Amino acid sequence: MNISITKTTNPKQKPDQNDLGFGQYFTDHMFIMDYTEGKGWHDARIVPYAPLELDPSAMVLHYGQAIFEGLKAYKTKKDDILLFRPEKNMQRVNNSNELLVIPQIDVDDGVQAIKELVKVDADWIPSEPGTSLYIRPFIFATDPFLGVRPSNTYKLVIILSPVGAYYKEGINPVKIYVESNYVRAVRGGLGSAKTVANYAASLKAQVEAKHLGYTQVLWLDGVEKKYIEEVGTMNVFFMIDGEVITPSLEGTILPGITRMSTIELLKKSGYSVTERRITIQELYDAHAAGKLDEAFGTGTAAVISPIGEFNWNGNAIIVNNGKIGEVASKVYDTITGIQSGNLEDTYGWTQKI
Repeated sequence: MNISITKTTNPKQKPDQNDLGFGQYFTDHMFIMDYTEGKGWHDARIVPYAPLELDPSAMVLHYGQAIFEGLKAYKTKKDDILLFRPEKNMQRVNNSNELLVIPQIDVDDGVQAIKELVKVDADWIPSEPGTSLYIRPFIFATDPFLGVRPSNTYKLVIILSPVGAYYKEGINPVKIYVESNYVRAVRGGLGSAKTVANYAASLKAQVEAKHLGYTQVLWLDGVEKKYIEEVGTMNVFFMIDGEVITPSLEGTILPGITRMSTIELLKKSGYSVTERRITIQELYDAHAAGKLDEAFGTGTAAVISPIGEFNWNGNAIIVNNGKIGEVASKVYDTITGIQSGNLEDTYGWTQKI
């Protein structure tokens, strides 16, 4: 794929690496590629970061046909730049595309686009501990048409953002509210896609949980409202009586790249890992029996986030005395060590730019 590059003539001032937050600052450039039916994906280009021009009747604004991804670039102590399993993110783009009836992209082209953009804005990659360059590819429908059908034209855009910790708690345990009223996804829907609709559906519950003092929402299944699915921004794992359990992929939760990596890592380390349906009642029963040793979430944004408290229908339980557990700590240290280049990548997960 040929990518044209137009450099900015007005570079931005870079933010303080010790006060980045998450998703607040954006680099000098972005990648854009267009799709036209009959022509395919075309005109790949890196241009100065700027507002996008959209027709008021662009179909994405009316019918929500859009998907996105998230991954990170890391700078090592040797000033190498590493990506963590970018091909898996591009494969997941196509899984989301299929459900949203968006044309497939070539996985290698997608990875190439990310690498070229990161090269152009390499001096934006922060180097302080716990920081990284967040990479956000997204695709949306652009046909100017007010009718319900798949669009015939699309844009793929990639933007970059230097970030710190996603949660203000960092690696300290977060408090999770178990949602019993609202529904995020059901089988046969869009739950397994990284699409804007899923996140819009989660906002009401998230706002209410935050008002009650909780960091995020744990979703239950949309039919019986008893099976654990995922937290709004991450997959979940539980250490129960010596066994690591994570909800199985039933078409209603996102197949996380960090989730996949965590399962592979733990199995190789000798842990018993089971992917199955687990009810919220089973989790509470395990806690009552003293068998719920720890709980944690996995995702690109936070990597690993220990869970210190659950609140289900007003019944709050504290996990592992509100402290990070041994399993979560091991996974966090290993994955972040590989991502930062501080640990040898024996899994072949990283790609050097």
